[in-house]
Amino acid sequence: MEVPSACSGPVVRVLQEELPQGGGHHIVREYLASAVKSNVGLAAALIRLHFHDCFVQGCDASILLDSTPGQPSEQKSIPNQTLRPAAFKAVNEIRDRLEKACGGRVVSCADIVALAARDSVALGGGPAYKVPLGRRDGLAPAPDTVILGALPPPSSTVPTLLSFLDKIKLDATDLVALSGGHTVGVAHCGSFEDRLFPTQDATLNQWFAGQLKNTCPAKGAVNTTSNDIRTPNTFDNKYYVDLLNREGLFTSDQDLLTNTTTRPLVQRFALDQAAFFDQFVYSYVKMGQIHVLTTGSSEGQVRANCSARNPGDHLLPWSVVETAAETLEL
Repeated sequence: MEVPSACSGPVVRVLQEELPQGGGHHIVREYLASAVKSNVGLAAALIRLHFHDCFVQGCDASILLDSTPGQPSEQKSIPNQTLRPAAFKAVNEIRDRLEKACGGRVVSCADIVALAARDSVALGGGPAYKVPLGRRDGLAPAPDTVILGALPPPSSTVPTLLSFLDKIKLDATDLVALSGGHTVGVAHCGSFEDRLFPTQDATLNQWFAGQLKNTCPAKGAVNTTSNDIRTPNTFDNKYYVDLLNREGLFTSDQDLLTNTTTRPLVQRFALDQAAFFDQFVYSYVKMGQIHVLTTGSSEGQVRANCSARNPGDHLLPWSVVETAAETLEL
């Protein structure tokens, strides 16, 4: 049973159901379709934003919070400093449009991050899929020590990556599938320059290394290059083809082929895009449910501004799904 409103959700007490078709989704999709046309990099930025939010204290939109006295923003932490301001702006603008259309504050910023990432995947040519909703927004940013302990650097090898993922109940298959998100977007020279200088990484294709050195001629260069040299703005399986050709940008990318545990998955996804899409959706939705604050919990709120906690001590005790539940006889 559903509330007869375009912005109401299903009657659930935990994060498990998708909003009814058309229940505010068109607002997110229409906004992003227009925004990505004028800024093609926005799609990749929103996909990455969802990763960085969920890996640190769960999918609670804490990454969006600005600094306050005594609580620096997660955006100040080194792993987050290359997140794009346009992505933060887009989430807040979508929030404002949803509140206006829905007649109230009923969709959390954490849910908007998940929806924006979902639609960014589809706009890039990737799979369309449903997103479970009902997350609340966190009350405070994570401290820097927590962030550094949750986001593995791009110089990580597979064993290190798996040790990070094990803490949040993700496995080797999830690792390979989620790494496929690097099929879009760009990277700064500083994130892979150690593979070029002072000694070139032996796993790098010689031609590819030359291309990277043209972009990043020395340590400290501030340029960027595409994550995927074949189809940089298309969400497809060419990232895995890059790895087979030793053209992975990061150590954390190329080691997926070197490592015997993850190599078969790289080979499979390079040959079968449908298999990659299916696994990416499964793993991305799984990631989107890490340590969520749901309507059954006593923590969290639905922010009026995605970059700031609601003023005062009063926390809105509901999200889109709980609002629906309160109007019905359960």
